[in-house]
Amino acid sequence: MGLVGEVASFDPVARAALIAAEMPRGWSGDYRPFDNPSKVYPVQLSIASAVSAGQMVVIRGNLRIGEVTAPIQGNLNAKSDQLDMLLLGDRLGADIEPGSELMGLQGMKLSGLRGPRLTTMGGRLQLAPVAAAAPSRSGQPQSKTIIRGLW
Repeated sequence: MGLVGEVASFDPVARAALIAAEMPRGWSGDYRPFDNPSKVYPVQLSIASAVSAGQMVVIRGNLRIGEVTAPIQGNLNAKSDQLDMLLLGDRLGADIEPGSELMGLQGMKLSGLRGPRLTTMGGRLQLAPVAAAAPSRSGQPQSKTIIRGLW
């Protein structure tokens, strides 16, 4: 009698530990509200801690939208790359209401902001990792260029 079924060779717990260790701590991008897509707000995310807990990565840090910085707390699922992040501040900027939540299906790169009420339109947050500057021999940071192949 033969066995039927899949063999899972993917270990989400090990991937969560790897993500927590190697995740870039600085991200930047922009936020566009759905009710006024012509407005673009600059965004910076700084991750203070990323800790693996099973197949989840628990993220804490600060999110700056426009001129306002607010604390965040979120979870990234290492198996599905789903992100749920809560904005914890009372004042969030860009007309974002307290209690809003960021939800993403592509990890940290692309998220949708969902407001706390049905009448809140929300928006789109797009982030990219910020390349860390490596110190030069003179002690001054220098830019680091990332080169990727086409294949």
